Amino acid sequence: MSTEPDAKPVVDTPEAEEPPAPLTPYEMDRYECRPCGYTYEPVKGDGKSEIPPGVPFTELPIKWRCPVCGSRPKMFTSIGPAGKPSGFSENLGYGLGVNVLTPGQKNILIFGSLGLAFLFFMSLYGLK
Repeated sequence: MSTEPDAKPVVDTPEAEEPPAPLTPYEMDRYECRPCGYTYEPVKGDGKSEIPPGVPFTELPIKWRCPVCGSRPKMFTSIGPAGKPSGFSENLGYGLGVNVLTPGQKNILIFGSLGLAFLFFMSLYGLK
């Protein structure tokens, strides 16, 4: 043990935090045009306006318009990244577990169960 009187205690200094990594196009929010339903996806970009893939919606040129109806960017609403469960993140834990399903998974569940119900209904004709 060292009993030096002028020994200074070691203080943890906060190191400079690394800046967050930039989002990949798959993590960026998609935006949907309210008047026509066109979806701007950063993964695809916009070929009509020569916007390359990977450009987030917030960095589109000022003169950019919806390629379908010509609406301004303020007419678009964020619909979140592709493949993420829809809804608010604090509500995803409620329900019977379907809140964490992506829209594609919900479609398979709904239409698959309707198809199965139809097959059961048609099988009743075989009973006599």
